[in-house]
Amino acid sequence: VGSERCIRDSGRADGLRLAQICGKDQAAAGNMRKGMVRDMKKKVLLRGLFGIPTGIAIGYVITVMMSAFWGDGSYYPCVPAFVDAMGSEIRAVVVQTVLCGLVGMVYAAGSVVWEVDRWSLAGQTAAYFLITLGSVLPVAYAAYWMERSVAGVLSYVAIFCAIFAGIWIFQYLGWCAKINRINKKIALDK
Repeated sequence: VGSERCIRDSGRADGLRLAQICGKDQAAAGNMRKGMVRDMKKKVLLRGLFGIPTGIAIGYVITVMMSAFWGDGSYYPCVPAFVDAMGSEIRAVVVQTVLCGLVGMVYAAGSVVWEVDRWSLAGQTAAYFLITLGSVLPVAYAAYWMERSVAGVLSYVAIFCAIFAGIWIFQYLGWCAKINRINKKIALDK
């Protein structure tokens, strides 16, 4: 706003003074942007660190669910093909745990895109989708969570898209309901 005023008023007699004010406004705006970038980096780091144990926990819960659903009464901490590729079950479990932590870190750190106000909801969604798919797809391939073929990758991506869309729609409808409740409360308070 200050810089717009400076541009409009630059033909005034006290233009030199306005130029000095504009320079201060621009410097303040630059400092504010630097502070915002620093705050965003801090959020990315802190969320990423929090996401590591969350990713590990989610990975563990998924292995329990998969063992219960597809297992024969035994617990399978990793896909048997991944155990074979790693050479031992413990090595496979350790590597899978690290990979789950990395995926959790990326998911959590990537969530800052929802706070970039200058982006549209579609832009935020596309960015988060690409961030999350870009992290989980190579991990899923490396850990044998999908069939290692074009059809396997495509089916994994299709399942990912369906889950992403379902969660997104659920979240969107939840926020719409919350906004409607807030608006009704504001209307009643008037």
